[in-house]
Amino acid sequence: MENEIFELKYALDTFYFLICGAFVMWMAAGFSMLEAGLVRSKNTTEILTKNVALYAVSCIMYMVCGYAIMYGGDYLLSGITADGVAGEAEPATYAPSADFFFQVVFVATAMSIVSGAVAERMKLWAFLAFAVVMTGFIYPMEGAWTWGGNAVFGMYTLGDLGFSDFAGSGIVHMAGAAAALAGVLLLGPRKGKYGKDGSINAIPGANLPLATIGTFILWMGWFGFNGGSVLATASVDSANSVAIVFMNTNAAAAGGLVAALVTAQLLFKKADLTMALNGALAGLVAITAEPSTPSALQATLFGAVGGVLVVSSILTLDKLKIDDPVGAISVHGVVGLLGLLLVPFTNDGSSFSGQLIGAATIFFWVFIASGITWFILKLTLGIRVSEEAEYEGSDIAECGMEAYPEFTIK
Repeated sequence: MENEIFELKYALDTFYFLICGAFVMWMAAGFSMLEAGLVRSKNTTEILTKNVALYAVSCIMYMVCGYAIMYGGDYLLSGITADGVAGEAEPATYAPSADFFFQVVFVATAMSIVSGAVAERMKLWAFLAFAVVMTGFIYPMEGAWTWGGNAVFGMYTLGDLGFSDFAGSGIVHMAGAAAALAGVLLLGPRKGKYGKDGSINAIPGANLPLATIGTFILWMGWFGFNGGSVLATASVDSANSVAIVFMNTNAAAAGGLVAALVTAQLLFKKADLTMALNGALAGLVAITAEPSTPSALQATLFGAVGGVLVVSSILTLDKLKIDDPVGAISVHGVVGLLGLLLVPFTNDGSSFSGQLIGAATIFFWVFIASGITWFILKLTLGIRVSEEAEYEGSDIAECGMEAYPEFTIK
């Protein structure tokens, strides 16, 4: 009887893990649609190519070496089987291959963040070369220090210092933003974005319906992102925890969207859709570090703080002439830090000092390692398309085809 109960629990937890992983995988479609909607039409095919290719690169690199770096062991050669990973002392309570699948879609999410920030002026193959390093080494290293429980450079473990990040506000989102920021600083802004007189010129996206659909896809995928991080559902406690996480994830997104929309109305006297979309995503990022302990009201307020902050951050980065076409650095980086700092308000197992040390460790490692990688690529492959290609559009220059050929005037 006891064995039958274990087998049922194993089957249910594995199935739940896989379904949540599929939800997170679908976030790749959300990022693709969001970014395709927020760039100009002449760069649509290239941004879509980046997103579908980075997902494939992430899956391969995490299989080859990323998972082994993050959690230890020779997973490529030893194999992930139904009995567990070769060399483990005890089998997991869910299929280890399900854990691998769930982890690999997280890696792809971190890399997707980079794509939008460097849009419209980065070379496709330079971007994919960076994806190899980011998903195969940079992300797995900081993942090993956090979720992997390894000591940072052999000195201390972040968990012992009071660091907690339930589903990845810092480990996934802030890490992706740190890599993006390093690339953007070396890449420079798009032509015409900033005037010589200090003016900031808006460059509207080509397809806001597509961006809105992308946001809804991401919103839905986030239930798997946060809900799957409970890691189980086949008991009363874990089922209740999953329900709370789903509830709080949704509440935070709603709070973020409304707060960003109201903030935009107060600042611009207009209801800015792009700010509203980024507000929803900011709310989701803010709650990701700890969606299991706040009340629904607290989650809504946390999301609202993220929504206000993301509008301020986008405006500030523009003033600093840091050109981020989709607001990814603000949504995932600035609000990712906020999410980490909100954790101690409802989770007494964490501390503000531990959260700050963990955030600094993640940010500086990813930013410096990414900066070095981007710089090497700049010296070798080159990372920016030519001025002519940027004017013509990356679709033709990089991919040889247009996303909307019938609307092109010949």
